[in-house]
Amino acid sequence: MILVLNSGSSSLKFQLFALHSLQSLASGMIEQIGEESSHARLQFIDSEGKSQKITKNLPIPEHKAAITAMSALLKQSKLLVHLDELAGIGHRVVHGGESFQQPVLIDKKVMAGIKSLIPLAPLHNSANLAGIEVAMDQARNTAQVAVFDTAFHQTIPAHSYIYALPFELYKREKVRRYGFHGTSHSYVGNEAARFLGRPFASLKIITLHLGNGASAAAIKHGSCQDTSMGMTPLEGLVMGTRSGDLDPAILFYLARETGMSLDDLDELLNKKSGLKGICGDNDMRTITERIKDGDKQAELALDIFCYRLKKYIGSYLAVLGGADCIVFTGGIGEHSAPVRQKSCEGLEDLGISLDPEKNESHSGEARAIHMQQSKIQILVIPTDEELEIAAQTRNLISSAPTP
Repeated sequence: MILVLNSGSSSLKFQLFALHSLQSLASGMIEQIGEESSHARLQFIDSEGKSQKITKNLPIPEHKAAITAMSALLKQSKLLVHLDELAGIGHRVVHGGESFQQPVLIDKKVMAGIKSLIPLAPLHNSANLAGIEVAMDQARNTAQVAVFDTAFHQTIPAHSYIYALPFELYKREKVRRYGFHGTSHSYVGNEAARFLGRPFASLKIITLHLGNGASAAAIKHGSCQDTSMGMTPLEGLVMGTRSGDLDPAILFYLARETGMSLDDLDELLNKKSGLKGICGDNDMRTITERIKDGDKQAELALDIFCYRLKKYIGSYLAVLGGADCIVFTGGIGEHSAPVRQKSCEGLEDLGISLDPEKNESHSGEARAIHMQQSKIQILVIPTDEELEIAAQTRNLISSAPTP
């Protein structure tokens, strides 16, 4: 079996897969790590094929206790007695910098590399590393793999990833575009190719990962050419609480005129902006319901979100020289028909024609939502980052030389 771990600063998400079929056997979440009453839950299929749930409320002060609690849940489910039974553990790591361009077997050198990249993603990489350290200690005989969110974007050319700043800042401080959500963009790009019955390496694809965090990617012949997130996940599309692109001089203005500190500005752009900053809500479902009730501020938030998205679709058509398909994924991309409709309307002259009836369908499967005459196919494909991490983990450990 393969276990996938996604360690956050106050949460641990995990999923267990069968080794050969990669069928999901169990999934769970431990939340509010570090608080007095943490919540742990596991959902799994028992030996009779029935869905079962286990939930517990218990104090979990840190990641060591979280992984211990996870192990206890898996043992109670009778799926796993000890972590050493696993064929491998795959870890999601947010930032791989320029050091990690593909999944790697974790050793002390890799852990040191992940630690050195903490300044580029202080909240994410430190939490990812904490989960790795505990898993390495509790499953010493199990191969463990780091899969990086940034890795898929390492193919973008220098003219795309270098900012127009003094070049010394790139050479010395590694200030450049890295991009994120790479595991999702890679997964849905490959799934789009499978859906279309064509090789991934033959296609030009625009992938749109739209959730509370949102990013776009331009993929040509299997390689990422550009992506909307930058050195951090703040750049690019409008998101739930992040501003995305803006005039950087706004920060200087606010600092001068309001006395806001660097920490204040960081919190403003990452936690108080985006959809939430515009209308007070960062959940697209709530925003859509408010629009139905005639809420103009919610309508403005949706308009801004979709206008930014439309601009990126247009720019990536230019980057790729056209596209075979556009893929919507993520919680918003998969479930919000209004976002898909508003993002594509008016693009008919560019070969993009959305079918309103197909767009309103709510199937959880991969599906096409374009008109028959549309030159560019429009797809909705559910993402599965955990499955992609499990696949990459399995592939790496199966090809690794036996020690």
